[in-house]
Parts: sequence; structure tokens; C-alpha cells
Amino acid sequence: LDEEQAADIEQFALAPIERQQGENPYEIQHELQDVMQDLVGIARVDDELEQAVDRIAGLRARAEQAASPGNREYNPGWHTALDLWNLLDVSEAVARSAHGRRESRGAHSRIDFMEKDPQLGTVNTLTTLDQDGSVSTRHVPVTGKTDDLESIVKEMG
Repeated sequence: LDEEQAADIEQFALAPIERQQGENPYEIQHELQDVMQDLVGIARVDDELEQAVDRIAGLRARAEQAASPGNREYNPGWHTALDLWNLLDVSEAVARSAHGRRESRGAHSRIDFMEKDPQLGTVNTLTTLDQDGSVSTRHVPVTGKTDDLESIVKEMG
């Protein structure tokens, strides 16, 4: 990191403390939990996953205004305001990955796509946080078993 990047990170990290008025980070976190439970839970459906991505975007905008005025020594609201960014990134990644996988397989259950898709059995869904901060998904081919994995499979019978 150069000095300018370090200063930007410091400014970002301190913003919730310095902001006297704004969104309650606990409320944003609670609403994110509701979105994930209600729209990206065990039984998933296309329109609910789309709603989740939209709602997460709205929560992300609100997180930019999260306020936890006080001091640095003991300020759990500040920690929550900072944690929100990771929670939002992971939540969006899960919702986008689930939306792009139009099948049911393992713990991923799509009510609108109950069967396994043989084509999707040959790929992994890779989700990345891009340089601009956006979350994107793509399918990448599953690679063959490594020799180590193959020997473990044989040992297990």
C-alpha cells in the first residue's frame, strides 16, 4: 500500500465514528439477517433471490451512512459498522451464486429447479469481488481428482 491508499483506508474505517448522524449499524445487520433468512434460505426461488440482491444493494447504500459515534477504545457499534461490509459482500455472493445455479444439488435447493442439471455437475460456481467492488459469478470446469484425493477415495472404499 502506498500512503494515499493507507489514508483512504483509514478515512473509510474512521468514518462511522466521525459521523454524528446516520444509520444504526445493528439495524442494518438485523435487516440483512432477515433478507438472508427469508429470501436466500434453504428453499430458494428465482424471484426471491433477485429480491435479495436488490435488498442487499439497498442495505449496502445504507451502510455507507452507518454511524457509531463515540471512541475507539470500546465501540462495538463501530466494529459492527466495519463488519457490515464483509457481511454484505458474502451475502451478495451467496445470493448471486444461488441465482445463477438453476438446479438443486446437495445443500443448494431451488424450488423452481428441483432436478440436477448434468451440465452444472461439471462446473463450480466461482464468485469474485471485482476491483470495482462488484460481485460477479461465473462457472469454471471442475478439475480432475488429484492423486492425493484419489488415494483417499480408494482407502475409504
